[in-house]
Amino acid sequence: MRRFVKLLLLLAVAGGAGFGIWYYLRPEPVAVRVATAAPGLVEQTVANTRAGTVKACRRTKLSPSIGGQIAVLDSHEGDRVEAGQLLLELWNKDLAAKVVLAEREAEAGSAKARAACLNAENAEREAERQIKLRKRGVASEETVDRAITDAKAKRADCEAADATARVHTARLGVARAELEKTRLRAPFPGIVAEVSGELNEYVTPSPPGIPTPP
Repeated sequence: MRRFVKLLLLLAVAGGAGFGIWYYLRPEPVAVRVATAAPGLVEQTVANTRAGTVKACRRTKLSPSIGGQIAVLDSHEGDRVEAGQLLLELWNKDLAAKVVLAEREAEAGSAKARAACLNAENAEREAERQIKLRKRGVASEETVDRAITDAKAKRADCEAADATARVHTARLGVARAELEKTRLRAPFPGIVAEVSGELNEYVTPSPPGIPTPP
């Protein structure tokens, strides 16, 4: 029994000595500086081969979809922008004039359609009166046929004018879409990181003009 106790004590002493040797010979721990993550402005990109790279979670490089001369430049580096805010606009007076022209054509087309449909309604009422007169023996069959034919023709004119008005409305939509191509807007809220164009400069769709990380 005493021998067993001595053996246990010997093992305990050997284990303690081994732990002491390991403790004094262990490598020094690497110093690490920590910080609490919180929302804030990303003013620059920090890169380190060991720690990683910090980037905005959502970013985009923007440029107009067509080429042209910069007429309006409402954004600068560091500006905070909202979704849909105008950043840049190209010279577009010709396209703006086309939009006005398309608006007037659409208005004229709608007016012609209303006039044609009013004429059709009047002709249809006249045809109904002639049919009633024919039943009483007052109007001739030829007069009734002519009134019915005239009503059908004017109804067709109404439908054609209405279709033409819809065409003018569609052309107005195309003109507005072409004008909108000259305007560069922010796709989401963020901060303008870089502006590569200047006022009155000519820009093309590539390279992108305004990177905007959120």
